[in-house]
Amino acid sequence: MRRREFITILGGTAVAWPLGALAQQPNKIPRLCFLTFDPGTLHSRTARFDPFFDGLRELGYIDGQTISIDYLSAEGSDERFPDLVSECLRRNPDIIAVSTTPAAQAAKRGTRTVPIVFTALGDPVGTGIVESLAKPGGNVTGMSIMAPDITVKRLELLKEAVPGISRVLVLSYLADPIAPLQVAALDKAAPSLGVTIFVRDIRSETDLRPAFDAGARERVDGLLTTAESVLFVHRVQIRELATRLKLPAIYPFALQVTDGGLMAYDANIPDLYRNASLYVDKILKGAKPSELPIQQPTKLTLIINLKAANAIGLTIPPSLLARADKVIE
Repeated sequence: MRRREFITILGGTAVAWPLGALAQQPNKIPRLCFLTFDPGTLHSRTARFDPFFDGLRELGYIDGQTISIDYLSAEGSDERFPDLVSECLRRNPDIIAVSTTPAAQAAKRGTRTVPIVFTALGDPVGTGIVESLAKPGGNVTGMSIMAPDITVKRLELLKEAVPGISRVLVLSYLADPIAPLQVAALDKAAPSLGVTIFVRDIRSETDLRPAFDAGARERVDGLLTTAESVLFVHRVQIRELATRLKLPAIYPFALQVTDGGLMAYDANIPDLYRNASLYVDKILKGAKPSELPIQQPTKLTLIINLKAANAIGLTIPPSLLARADKVIE
């Protein structure tokens, strides 16, 4: 039997609800379903979503008092999202929040009426989630990291960090619709940088070691990961394998560098998560998703870990260090 897990997660201060429906039914509180790829348990949830839930709490949404929240995890398998959406809809949610493109697609297929807010999708226009950034249309809106463009910039930064680099292993979860868009952008940009990319599809943790072994056979001299959740979930093993092979690597999430990786070029994802909580608030107070434009990052951050550089015998060019927003000594 497929396991479903729901997590109670918020605390805070009370709020007065202006919704007409709630005023007529004082005992009714809105219900939010949060759909995520990241594993969760009955008593915990992935810490990277804290800015979203903290934002809700600061707005006065208290689980069990002023809002009811179901945390539904696909536990690392995108195939579970349609069933999670069905489970969510059986609970009659007032709003759905999603953290990945497959979750957004499943939610959009499941309902055209319940508002859907995504926290930080890779490219909602390119993957067909919304009609445009300015006018999303339908019942879906939220935040985007615009992954394809940023992924190309990561390859440029990796080349700048290691000017002699020429063969780059790219780890990507190609089942996620945002991944092929990033790979296509890399394919287009790589020749002008004098780089050949070798793409390996990562569906689970068991694919990682064979991917690095294949990279070694191709004599790769660098590593880049695209921005899908499965690669974040398995970030520790990816970092360990990259270090073992002394591969200079650049990642999409800052936490991958503070955890010990070499470099990251990251949108301010915590800010996007927090802004997504503002959209939840606006919609629960009557705003239409179709009228809330997709928000993009206003700042990108370059983080370099000199400890990780020393571990693989790499000297980062001073010009790149000078441009870094954060350097870990």
